[in-house]
Amino acid sequence: MGRPSKSKNQKKERAAALQHAQQEFGTVPHSFVFHRGRVGKNVRQLIADVRKVMEPYTARALTVRKNNSLKDFVAVAGPLGVTHFLVFSKSSSSINFKLFRLPGGPTLTFKVMQYSLIKDVVSSLKRHRMHEQQFTHHPLLVLSNFGLQQIQVKLMASMFQNMFPSINVHRVNLNNIKRCLLITYNTETQLLDFRHYSVKVVPVGVSKGLKKLLQEKFPNMSRFEDISELLVKDINLSESEAEQDGTHNVLELPQAYAGRGNMKAQQSAVRLTEIGPRMTLQLIKVEEGLAQGNVLYHGLIHKMEAEVKEILARKEAKLRLKAERRQKQEANVERKRRQREAHREKSLAGIRRKRQQDGDSDAEDPGAPEQQDVAEQSEESDAEYYRQEVGEEPDRDLFPDRTKRKRSSSGATPLRKRQRQSRPEHPAAPSPRPTPPGKRRKGDLAARDSRHHDGARKGGTGRKQRRGTKRPPREGAGPGSSRPKGRGKLLTKGKMIFRQPRRTTKGKR
Repeated sequence: MGRPSKSKNQKKERAAALQHAQQEFGTVPHSFVFHRGRVGKNVRQLIADVRKVMEPYTARALTVRKNNSLKDFVAVAGPLGVTHFLVFSKSSSSINFKLFRLPGGPTLTFKVMQYSLIKDVVSSLKRHRMHEQQFTHHPLLVLSNFGLQQIQVKLMASMFQNMFPSINVHRVNLNNIKRCLLITYNTETQLLDFRHYSVKVVPVGVSKGLKKLLQEKFPNMSRFEDISELLVKDINLSESEAEQDGTHNVLELPQAYAGRGNMKAQQSAVRLTEIGPRMTLQLIKVEEGLAQGNVLYHGLIHKMEAEVKEILARKEAKLRLKAERRQKQEANVERKRRQREAHREKSLAGIRRKRQQDGDSDAEDPGAPEQQDVAEQSEESDAEYYRQEVGEEPDRDLFPDRTKRKRSSSGATPLRKRQRQSRPEHPAAPSPRPTPPGKRRKGDLAARDSRHHDGARKGGTGRKQRRGTKRPPREGAGPGSSRPKGRGKLLTKGKMIFRQPRRTTKGKR
């Protein structure tokens, strides 16, 4: 069979209890326990032990990075409802412990004279009582010898009391009190003793044997003749179970307490077992704010009233100078911003005025097509000159079609990849295109050879070549050359560098 469904009243009661628990959890003080700077392994373990003491209203798994500053923790503390910081730091000579009250201070700085970890305290006990159920509720705070009239003592007592939730003695549940935190102030040495105990309540007024029976721990009765001897005689018990009860720790329970024999209106004894950690603290100074205000008390340095006034006046002057520098810096930033705005407006006005004077700046340059036409005309004039002088159509490679090359918007010819052919110092005129053998004339060949040699002496065709035209072939490529046509320059080892890409005439090589 399945679980019976909850009634409306049960649902309402559970919802109300949950809401009350959330409200109560939000109203109690919370804490952060962390370190600042570089600390050793033992101090890190001490921080973990102090977090155990402050449970359950503390950040158990708080992660601290090197680049985190105190402002980062303060910014996070507000939304989380954190009211206290317990900060440990280590110097070359001592370990310091600072207690911050958020959000406005004060800050108490202690010097850790001695400390012992939980593992050290527990290892020294023959039997220890420590389990996880003890840390589900906050410890009971007990302050001893804090009734002095000194201002620093009152301030310490107030800080320690506000670190833990307050207790209403008429409505408290005794079963929730499983731990006790004892802080004792020594007036002679001005030191604080920080101790953490586990609380246990046992019935009194019965023999040790009967207690063992109530606790379901049966002793060895092999030496007894009758069971009455166990109830009458306190024999065969270990020394560690010796009674420590007396008038100092025996009381009458107002409620039934967990444990066998702890009944209401019966006398029981309260026993404390130390579970650690243990610290001995010395108050060094008290400051206003979060470690950045005036020093209200210093345990090592005592100053006269005139010195205190002088320090306050010097600090006020420093704050005043800082405020003046801040105002001056803000004024300079505003002045530079106005100058940038004015310069920007002036530049935009100048640009608009220039556009109005020059017209539409986006129109095409009218000179670019004219330059292109001039280049084409020069190309055509060179080809026409070659036809008139030679009497034949020029070779396609001699005057390439420049209209196929792309031009930029400015009219300049884009760069072309450099050809890998070697350039002779005195280029010769290109060889004329061969004609069919039946149409050749002797006078034409003689005139053509004479013009070819005259052009070679003058540097080609006798005119300065224009930019973009292809250079004539190198010397030796025309008729009358001793080198065979269609071959390139030979190296000493017989390797050919270039091969001339030209058609050779028919005939002997």
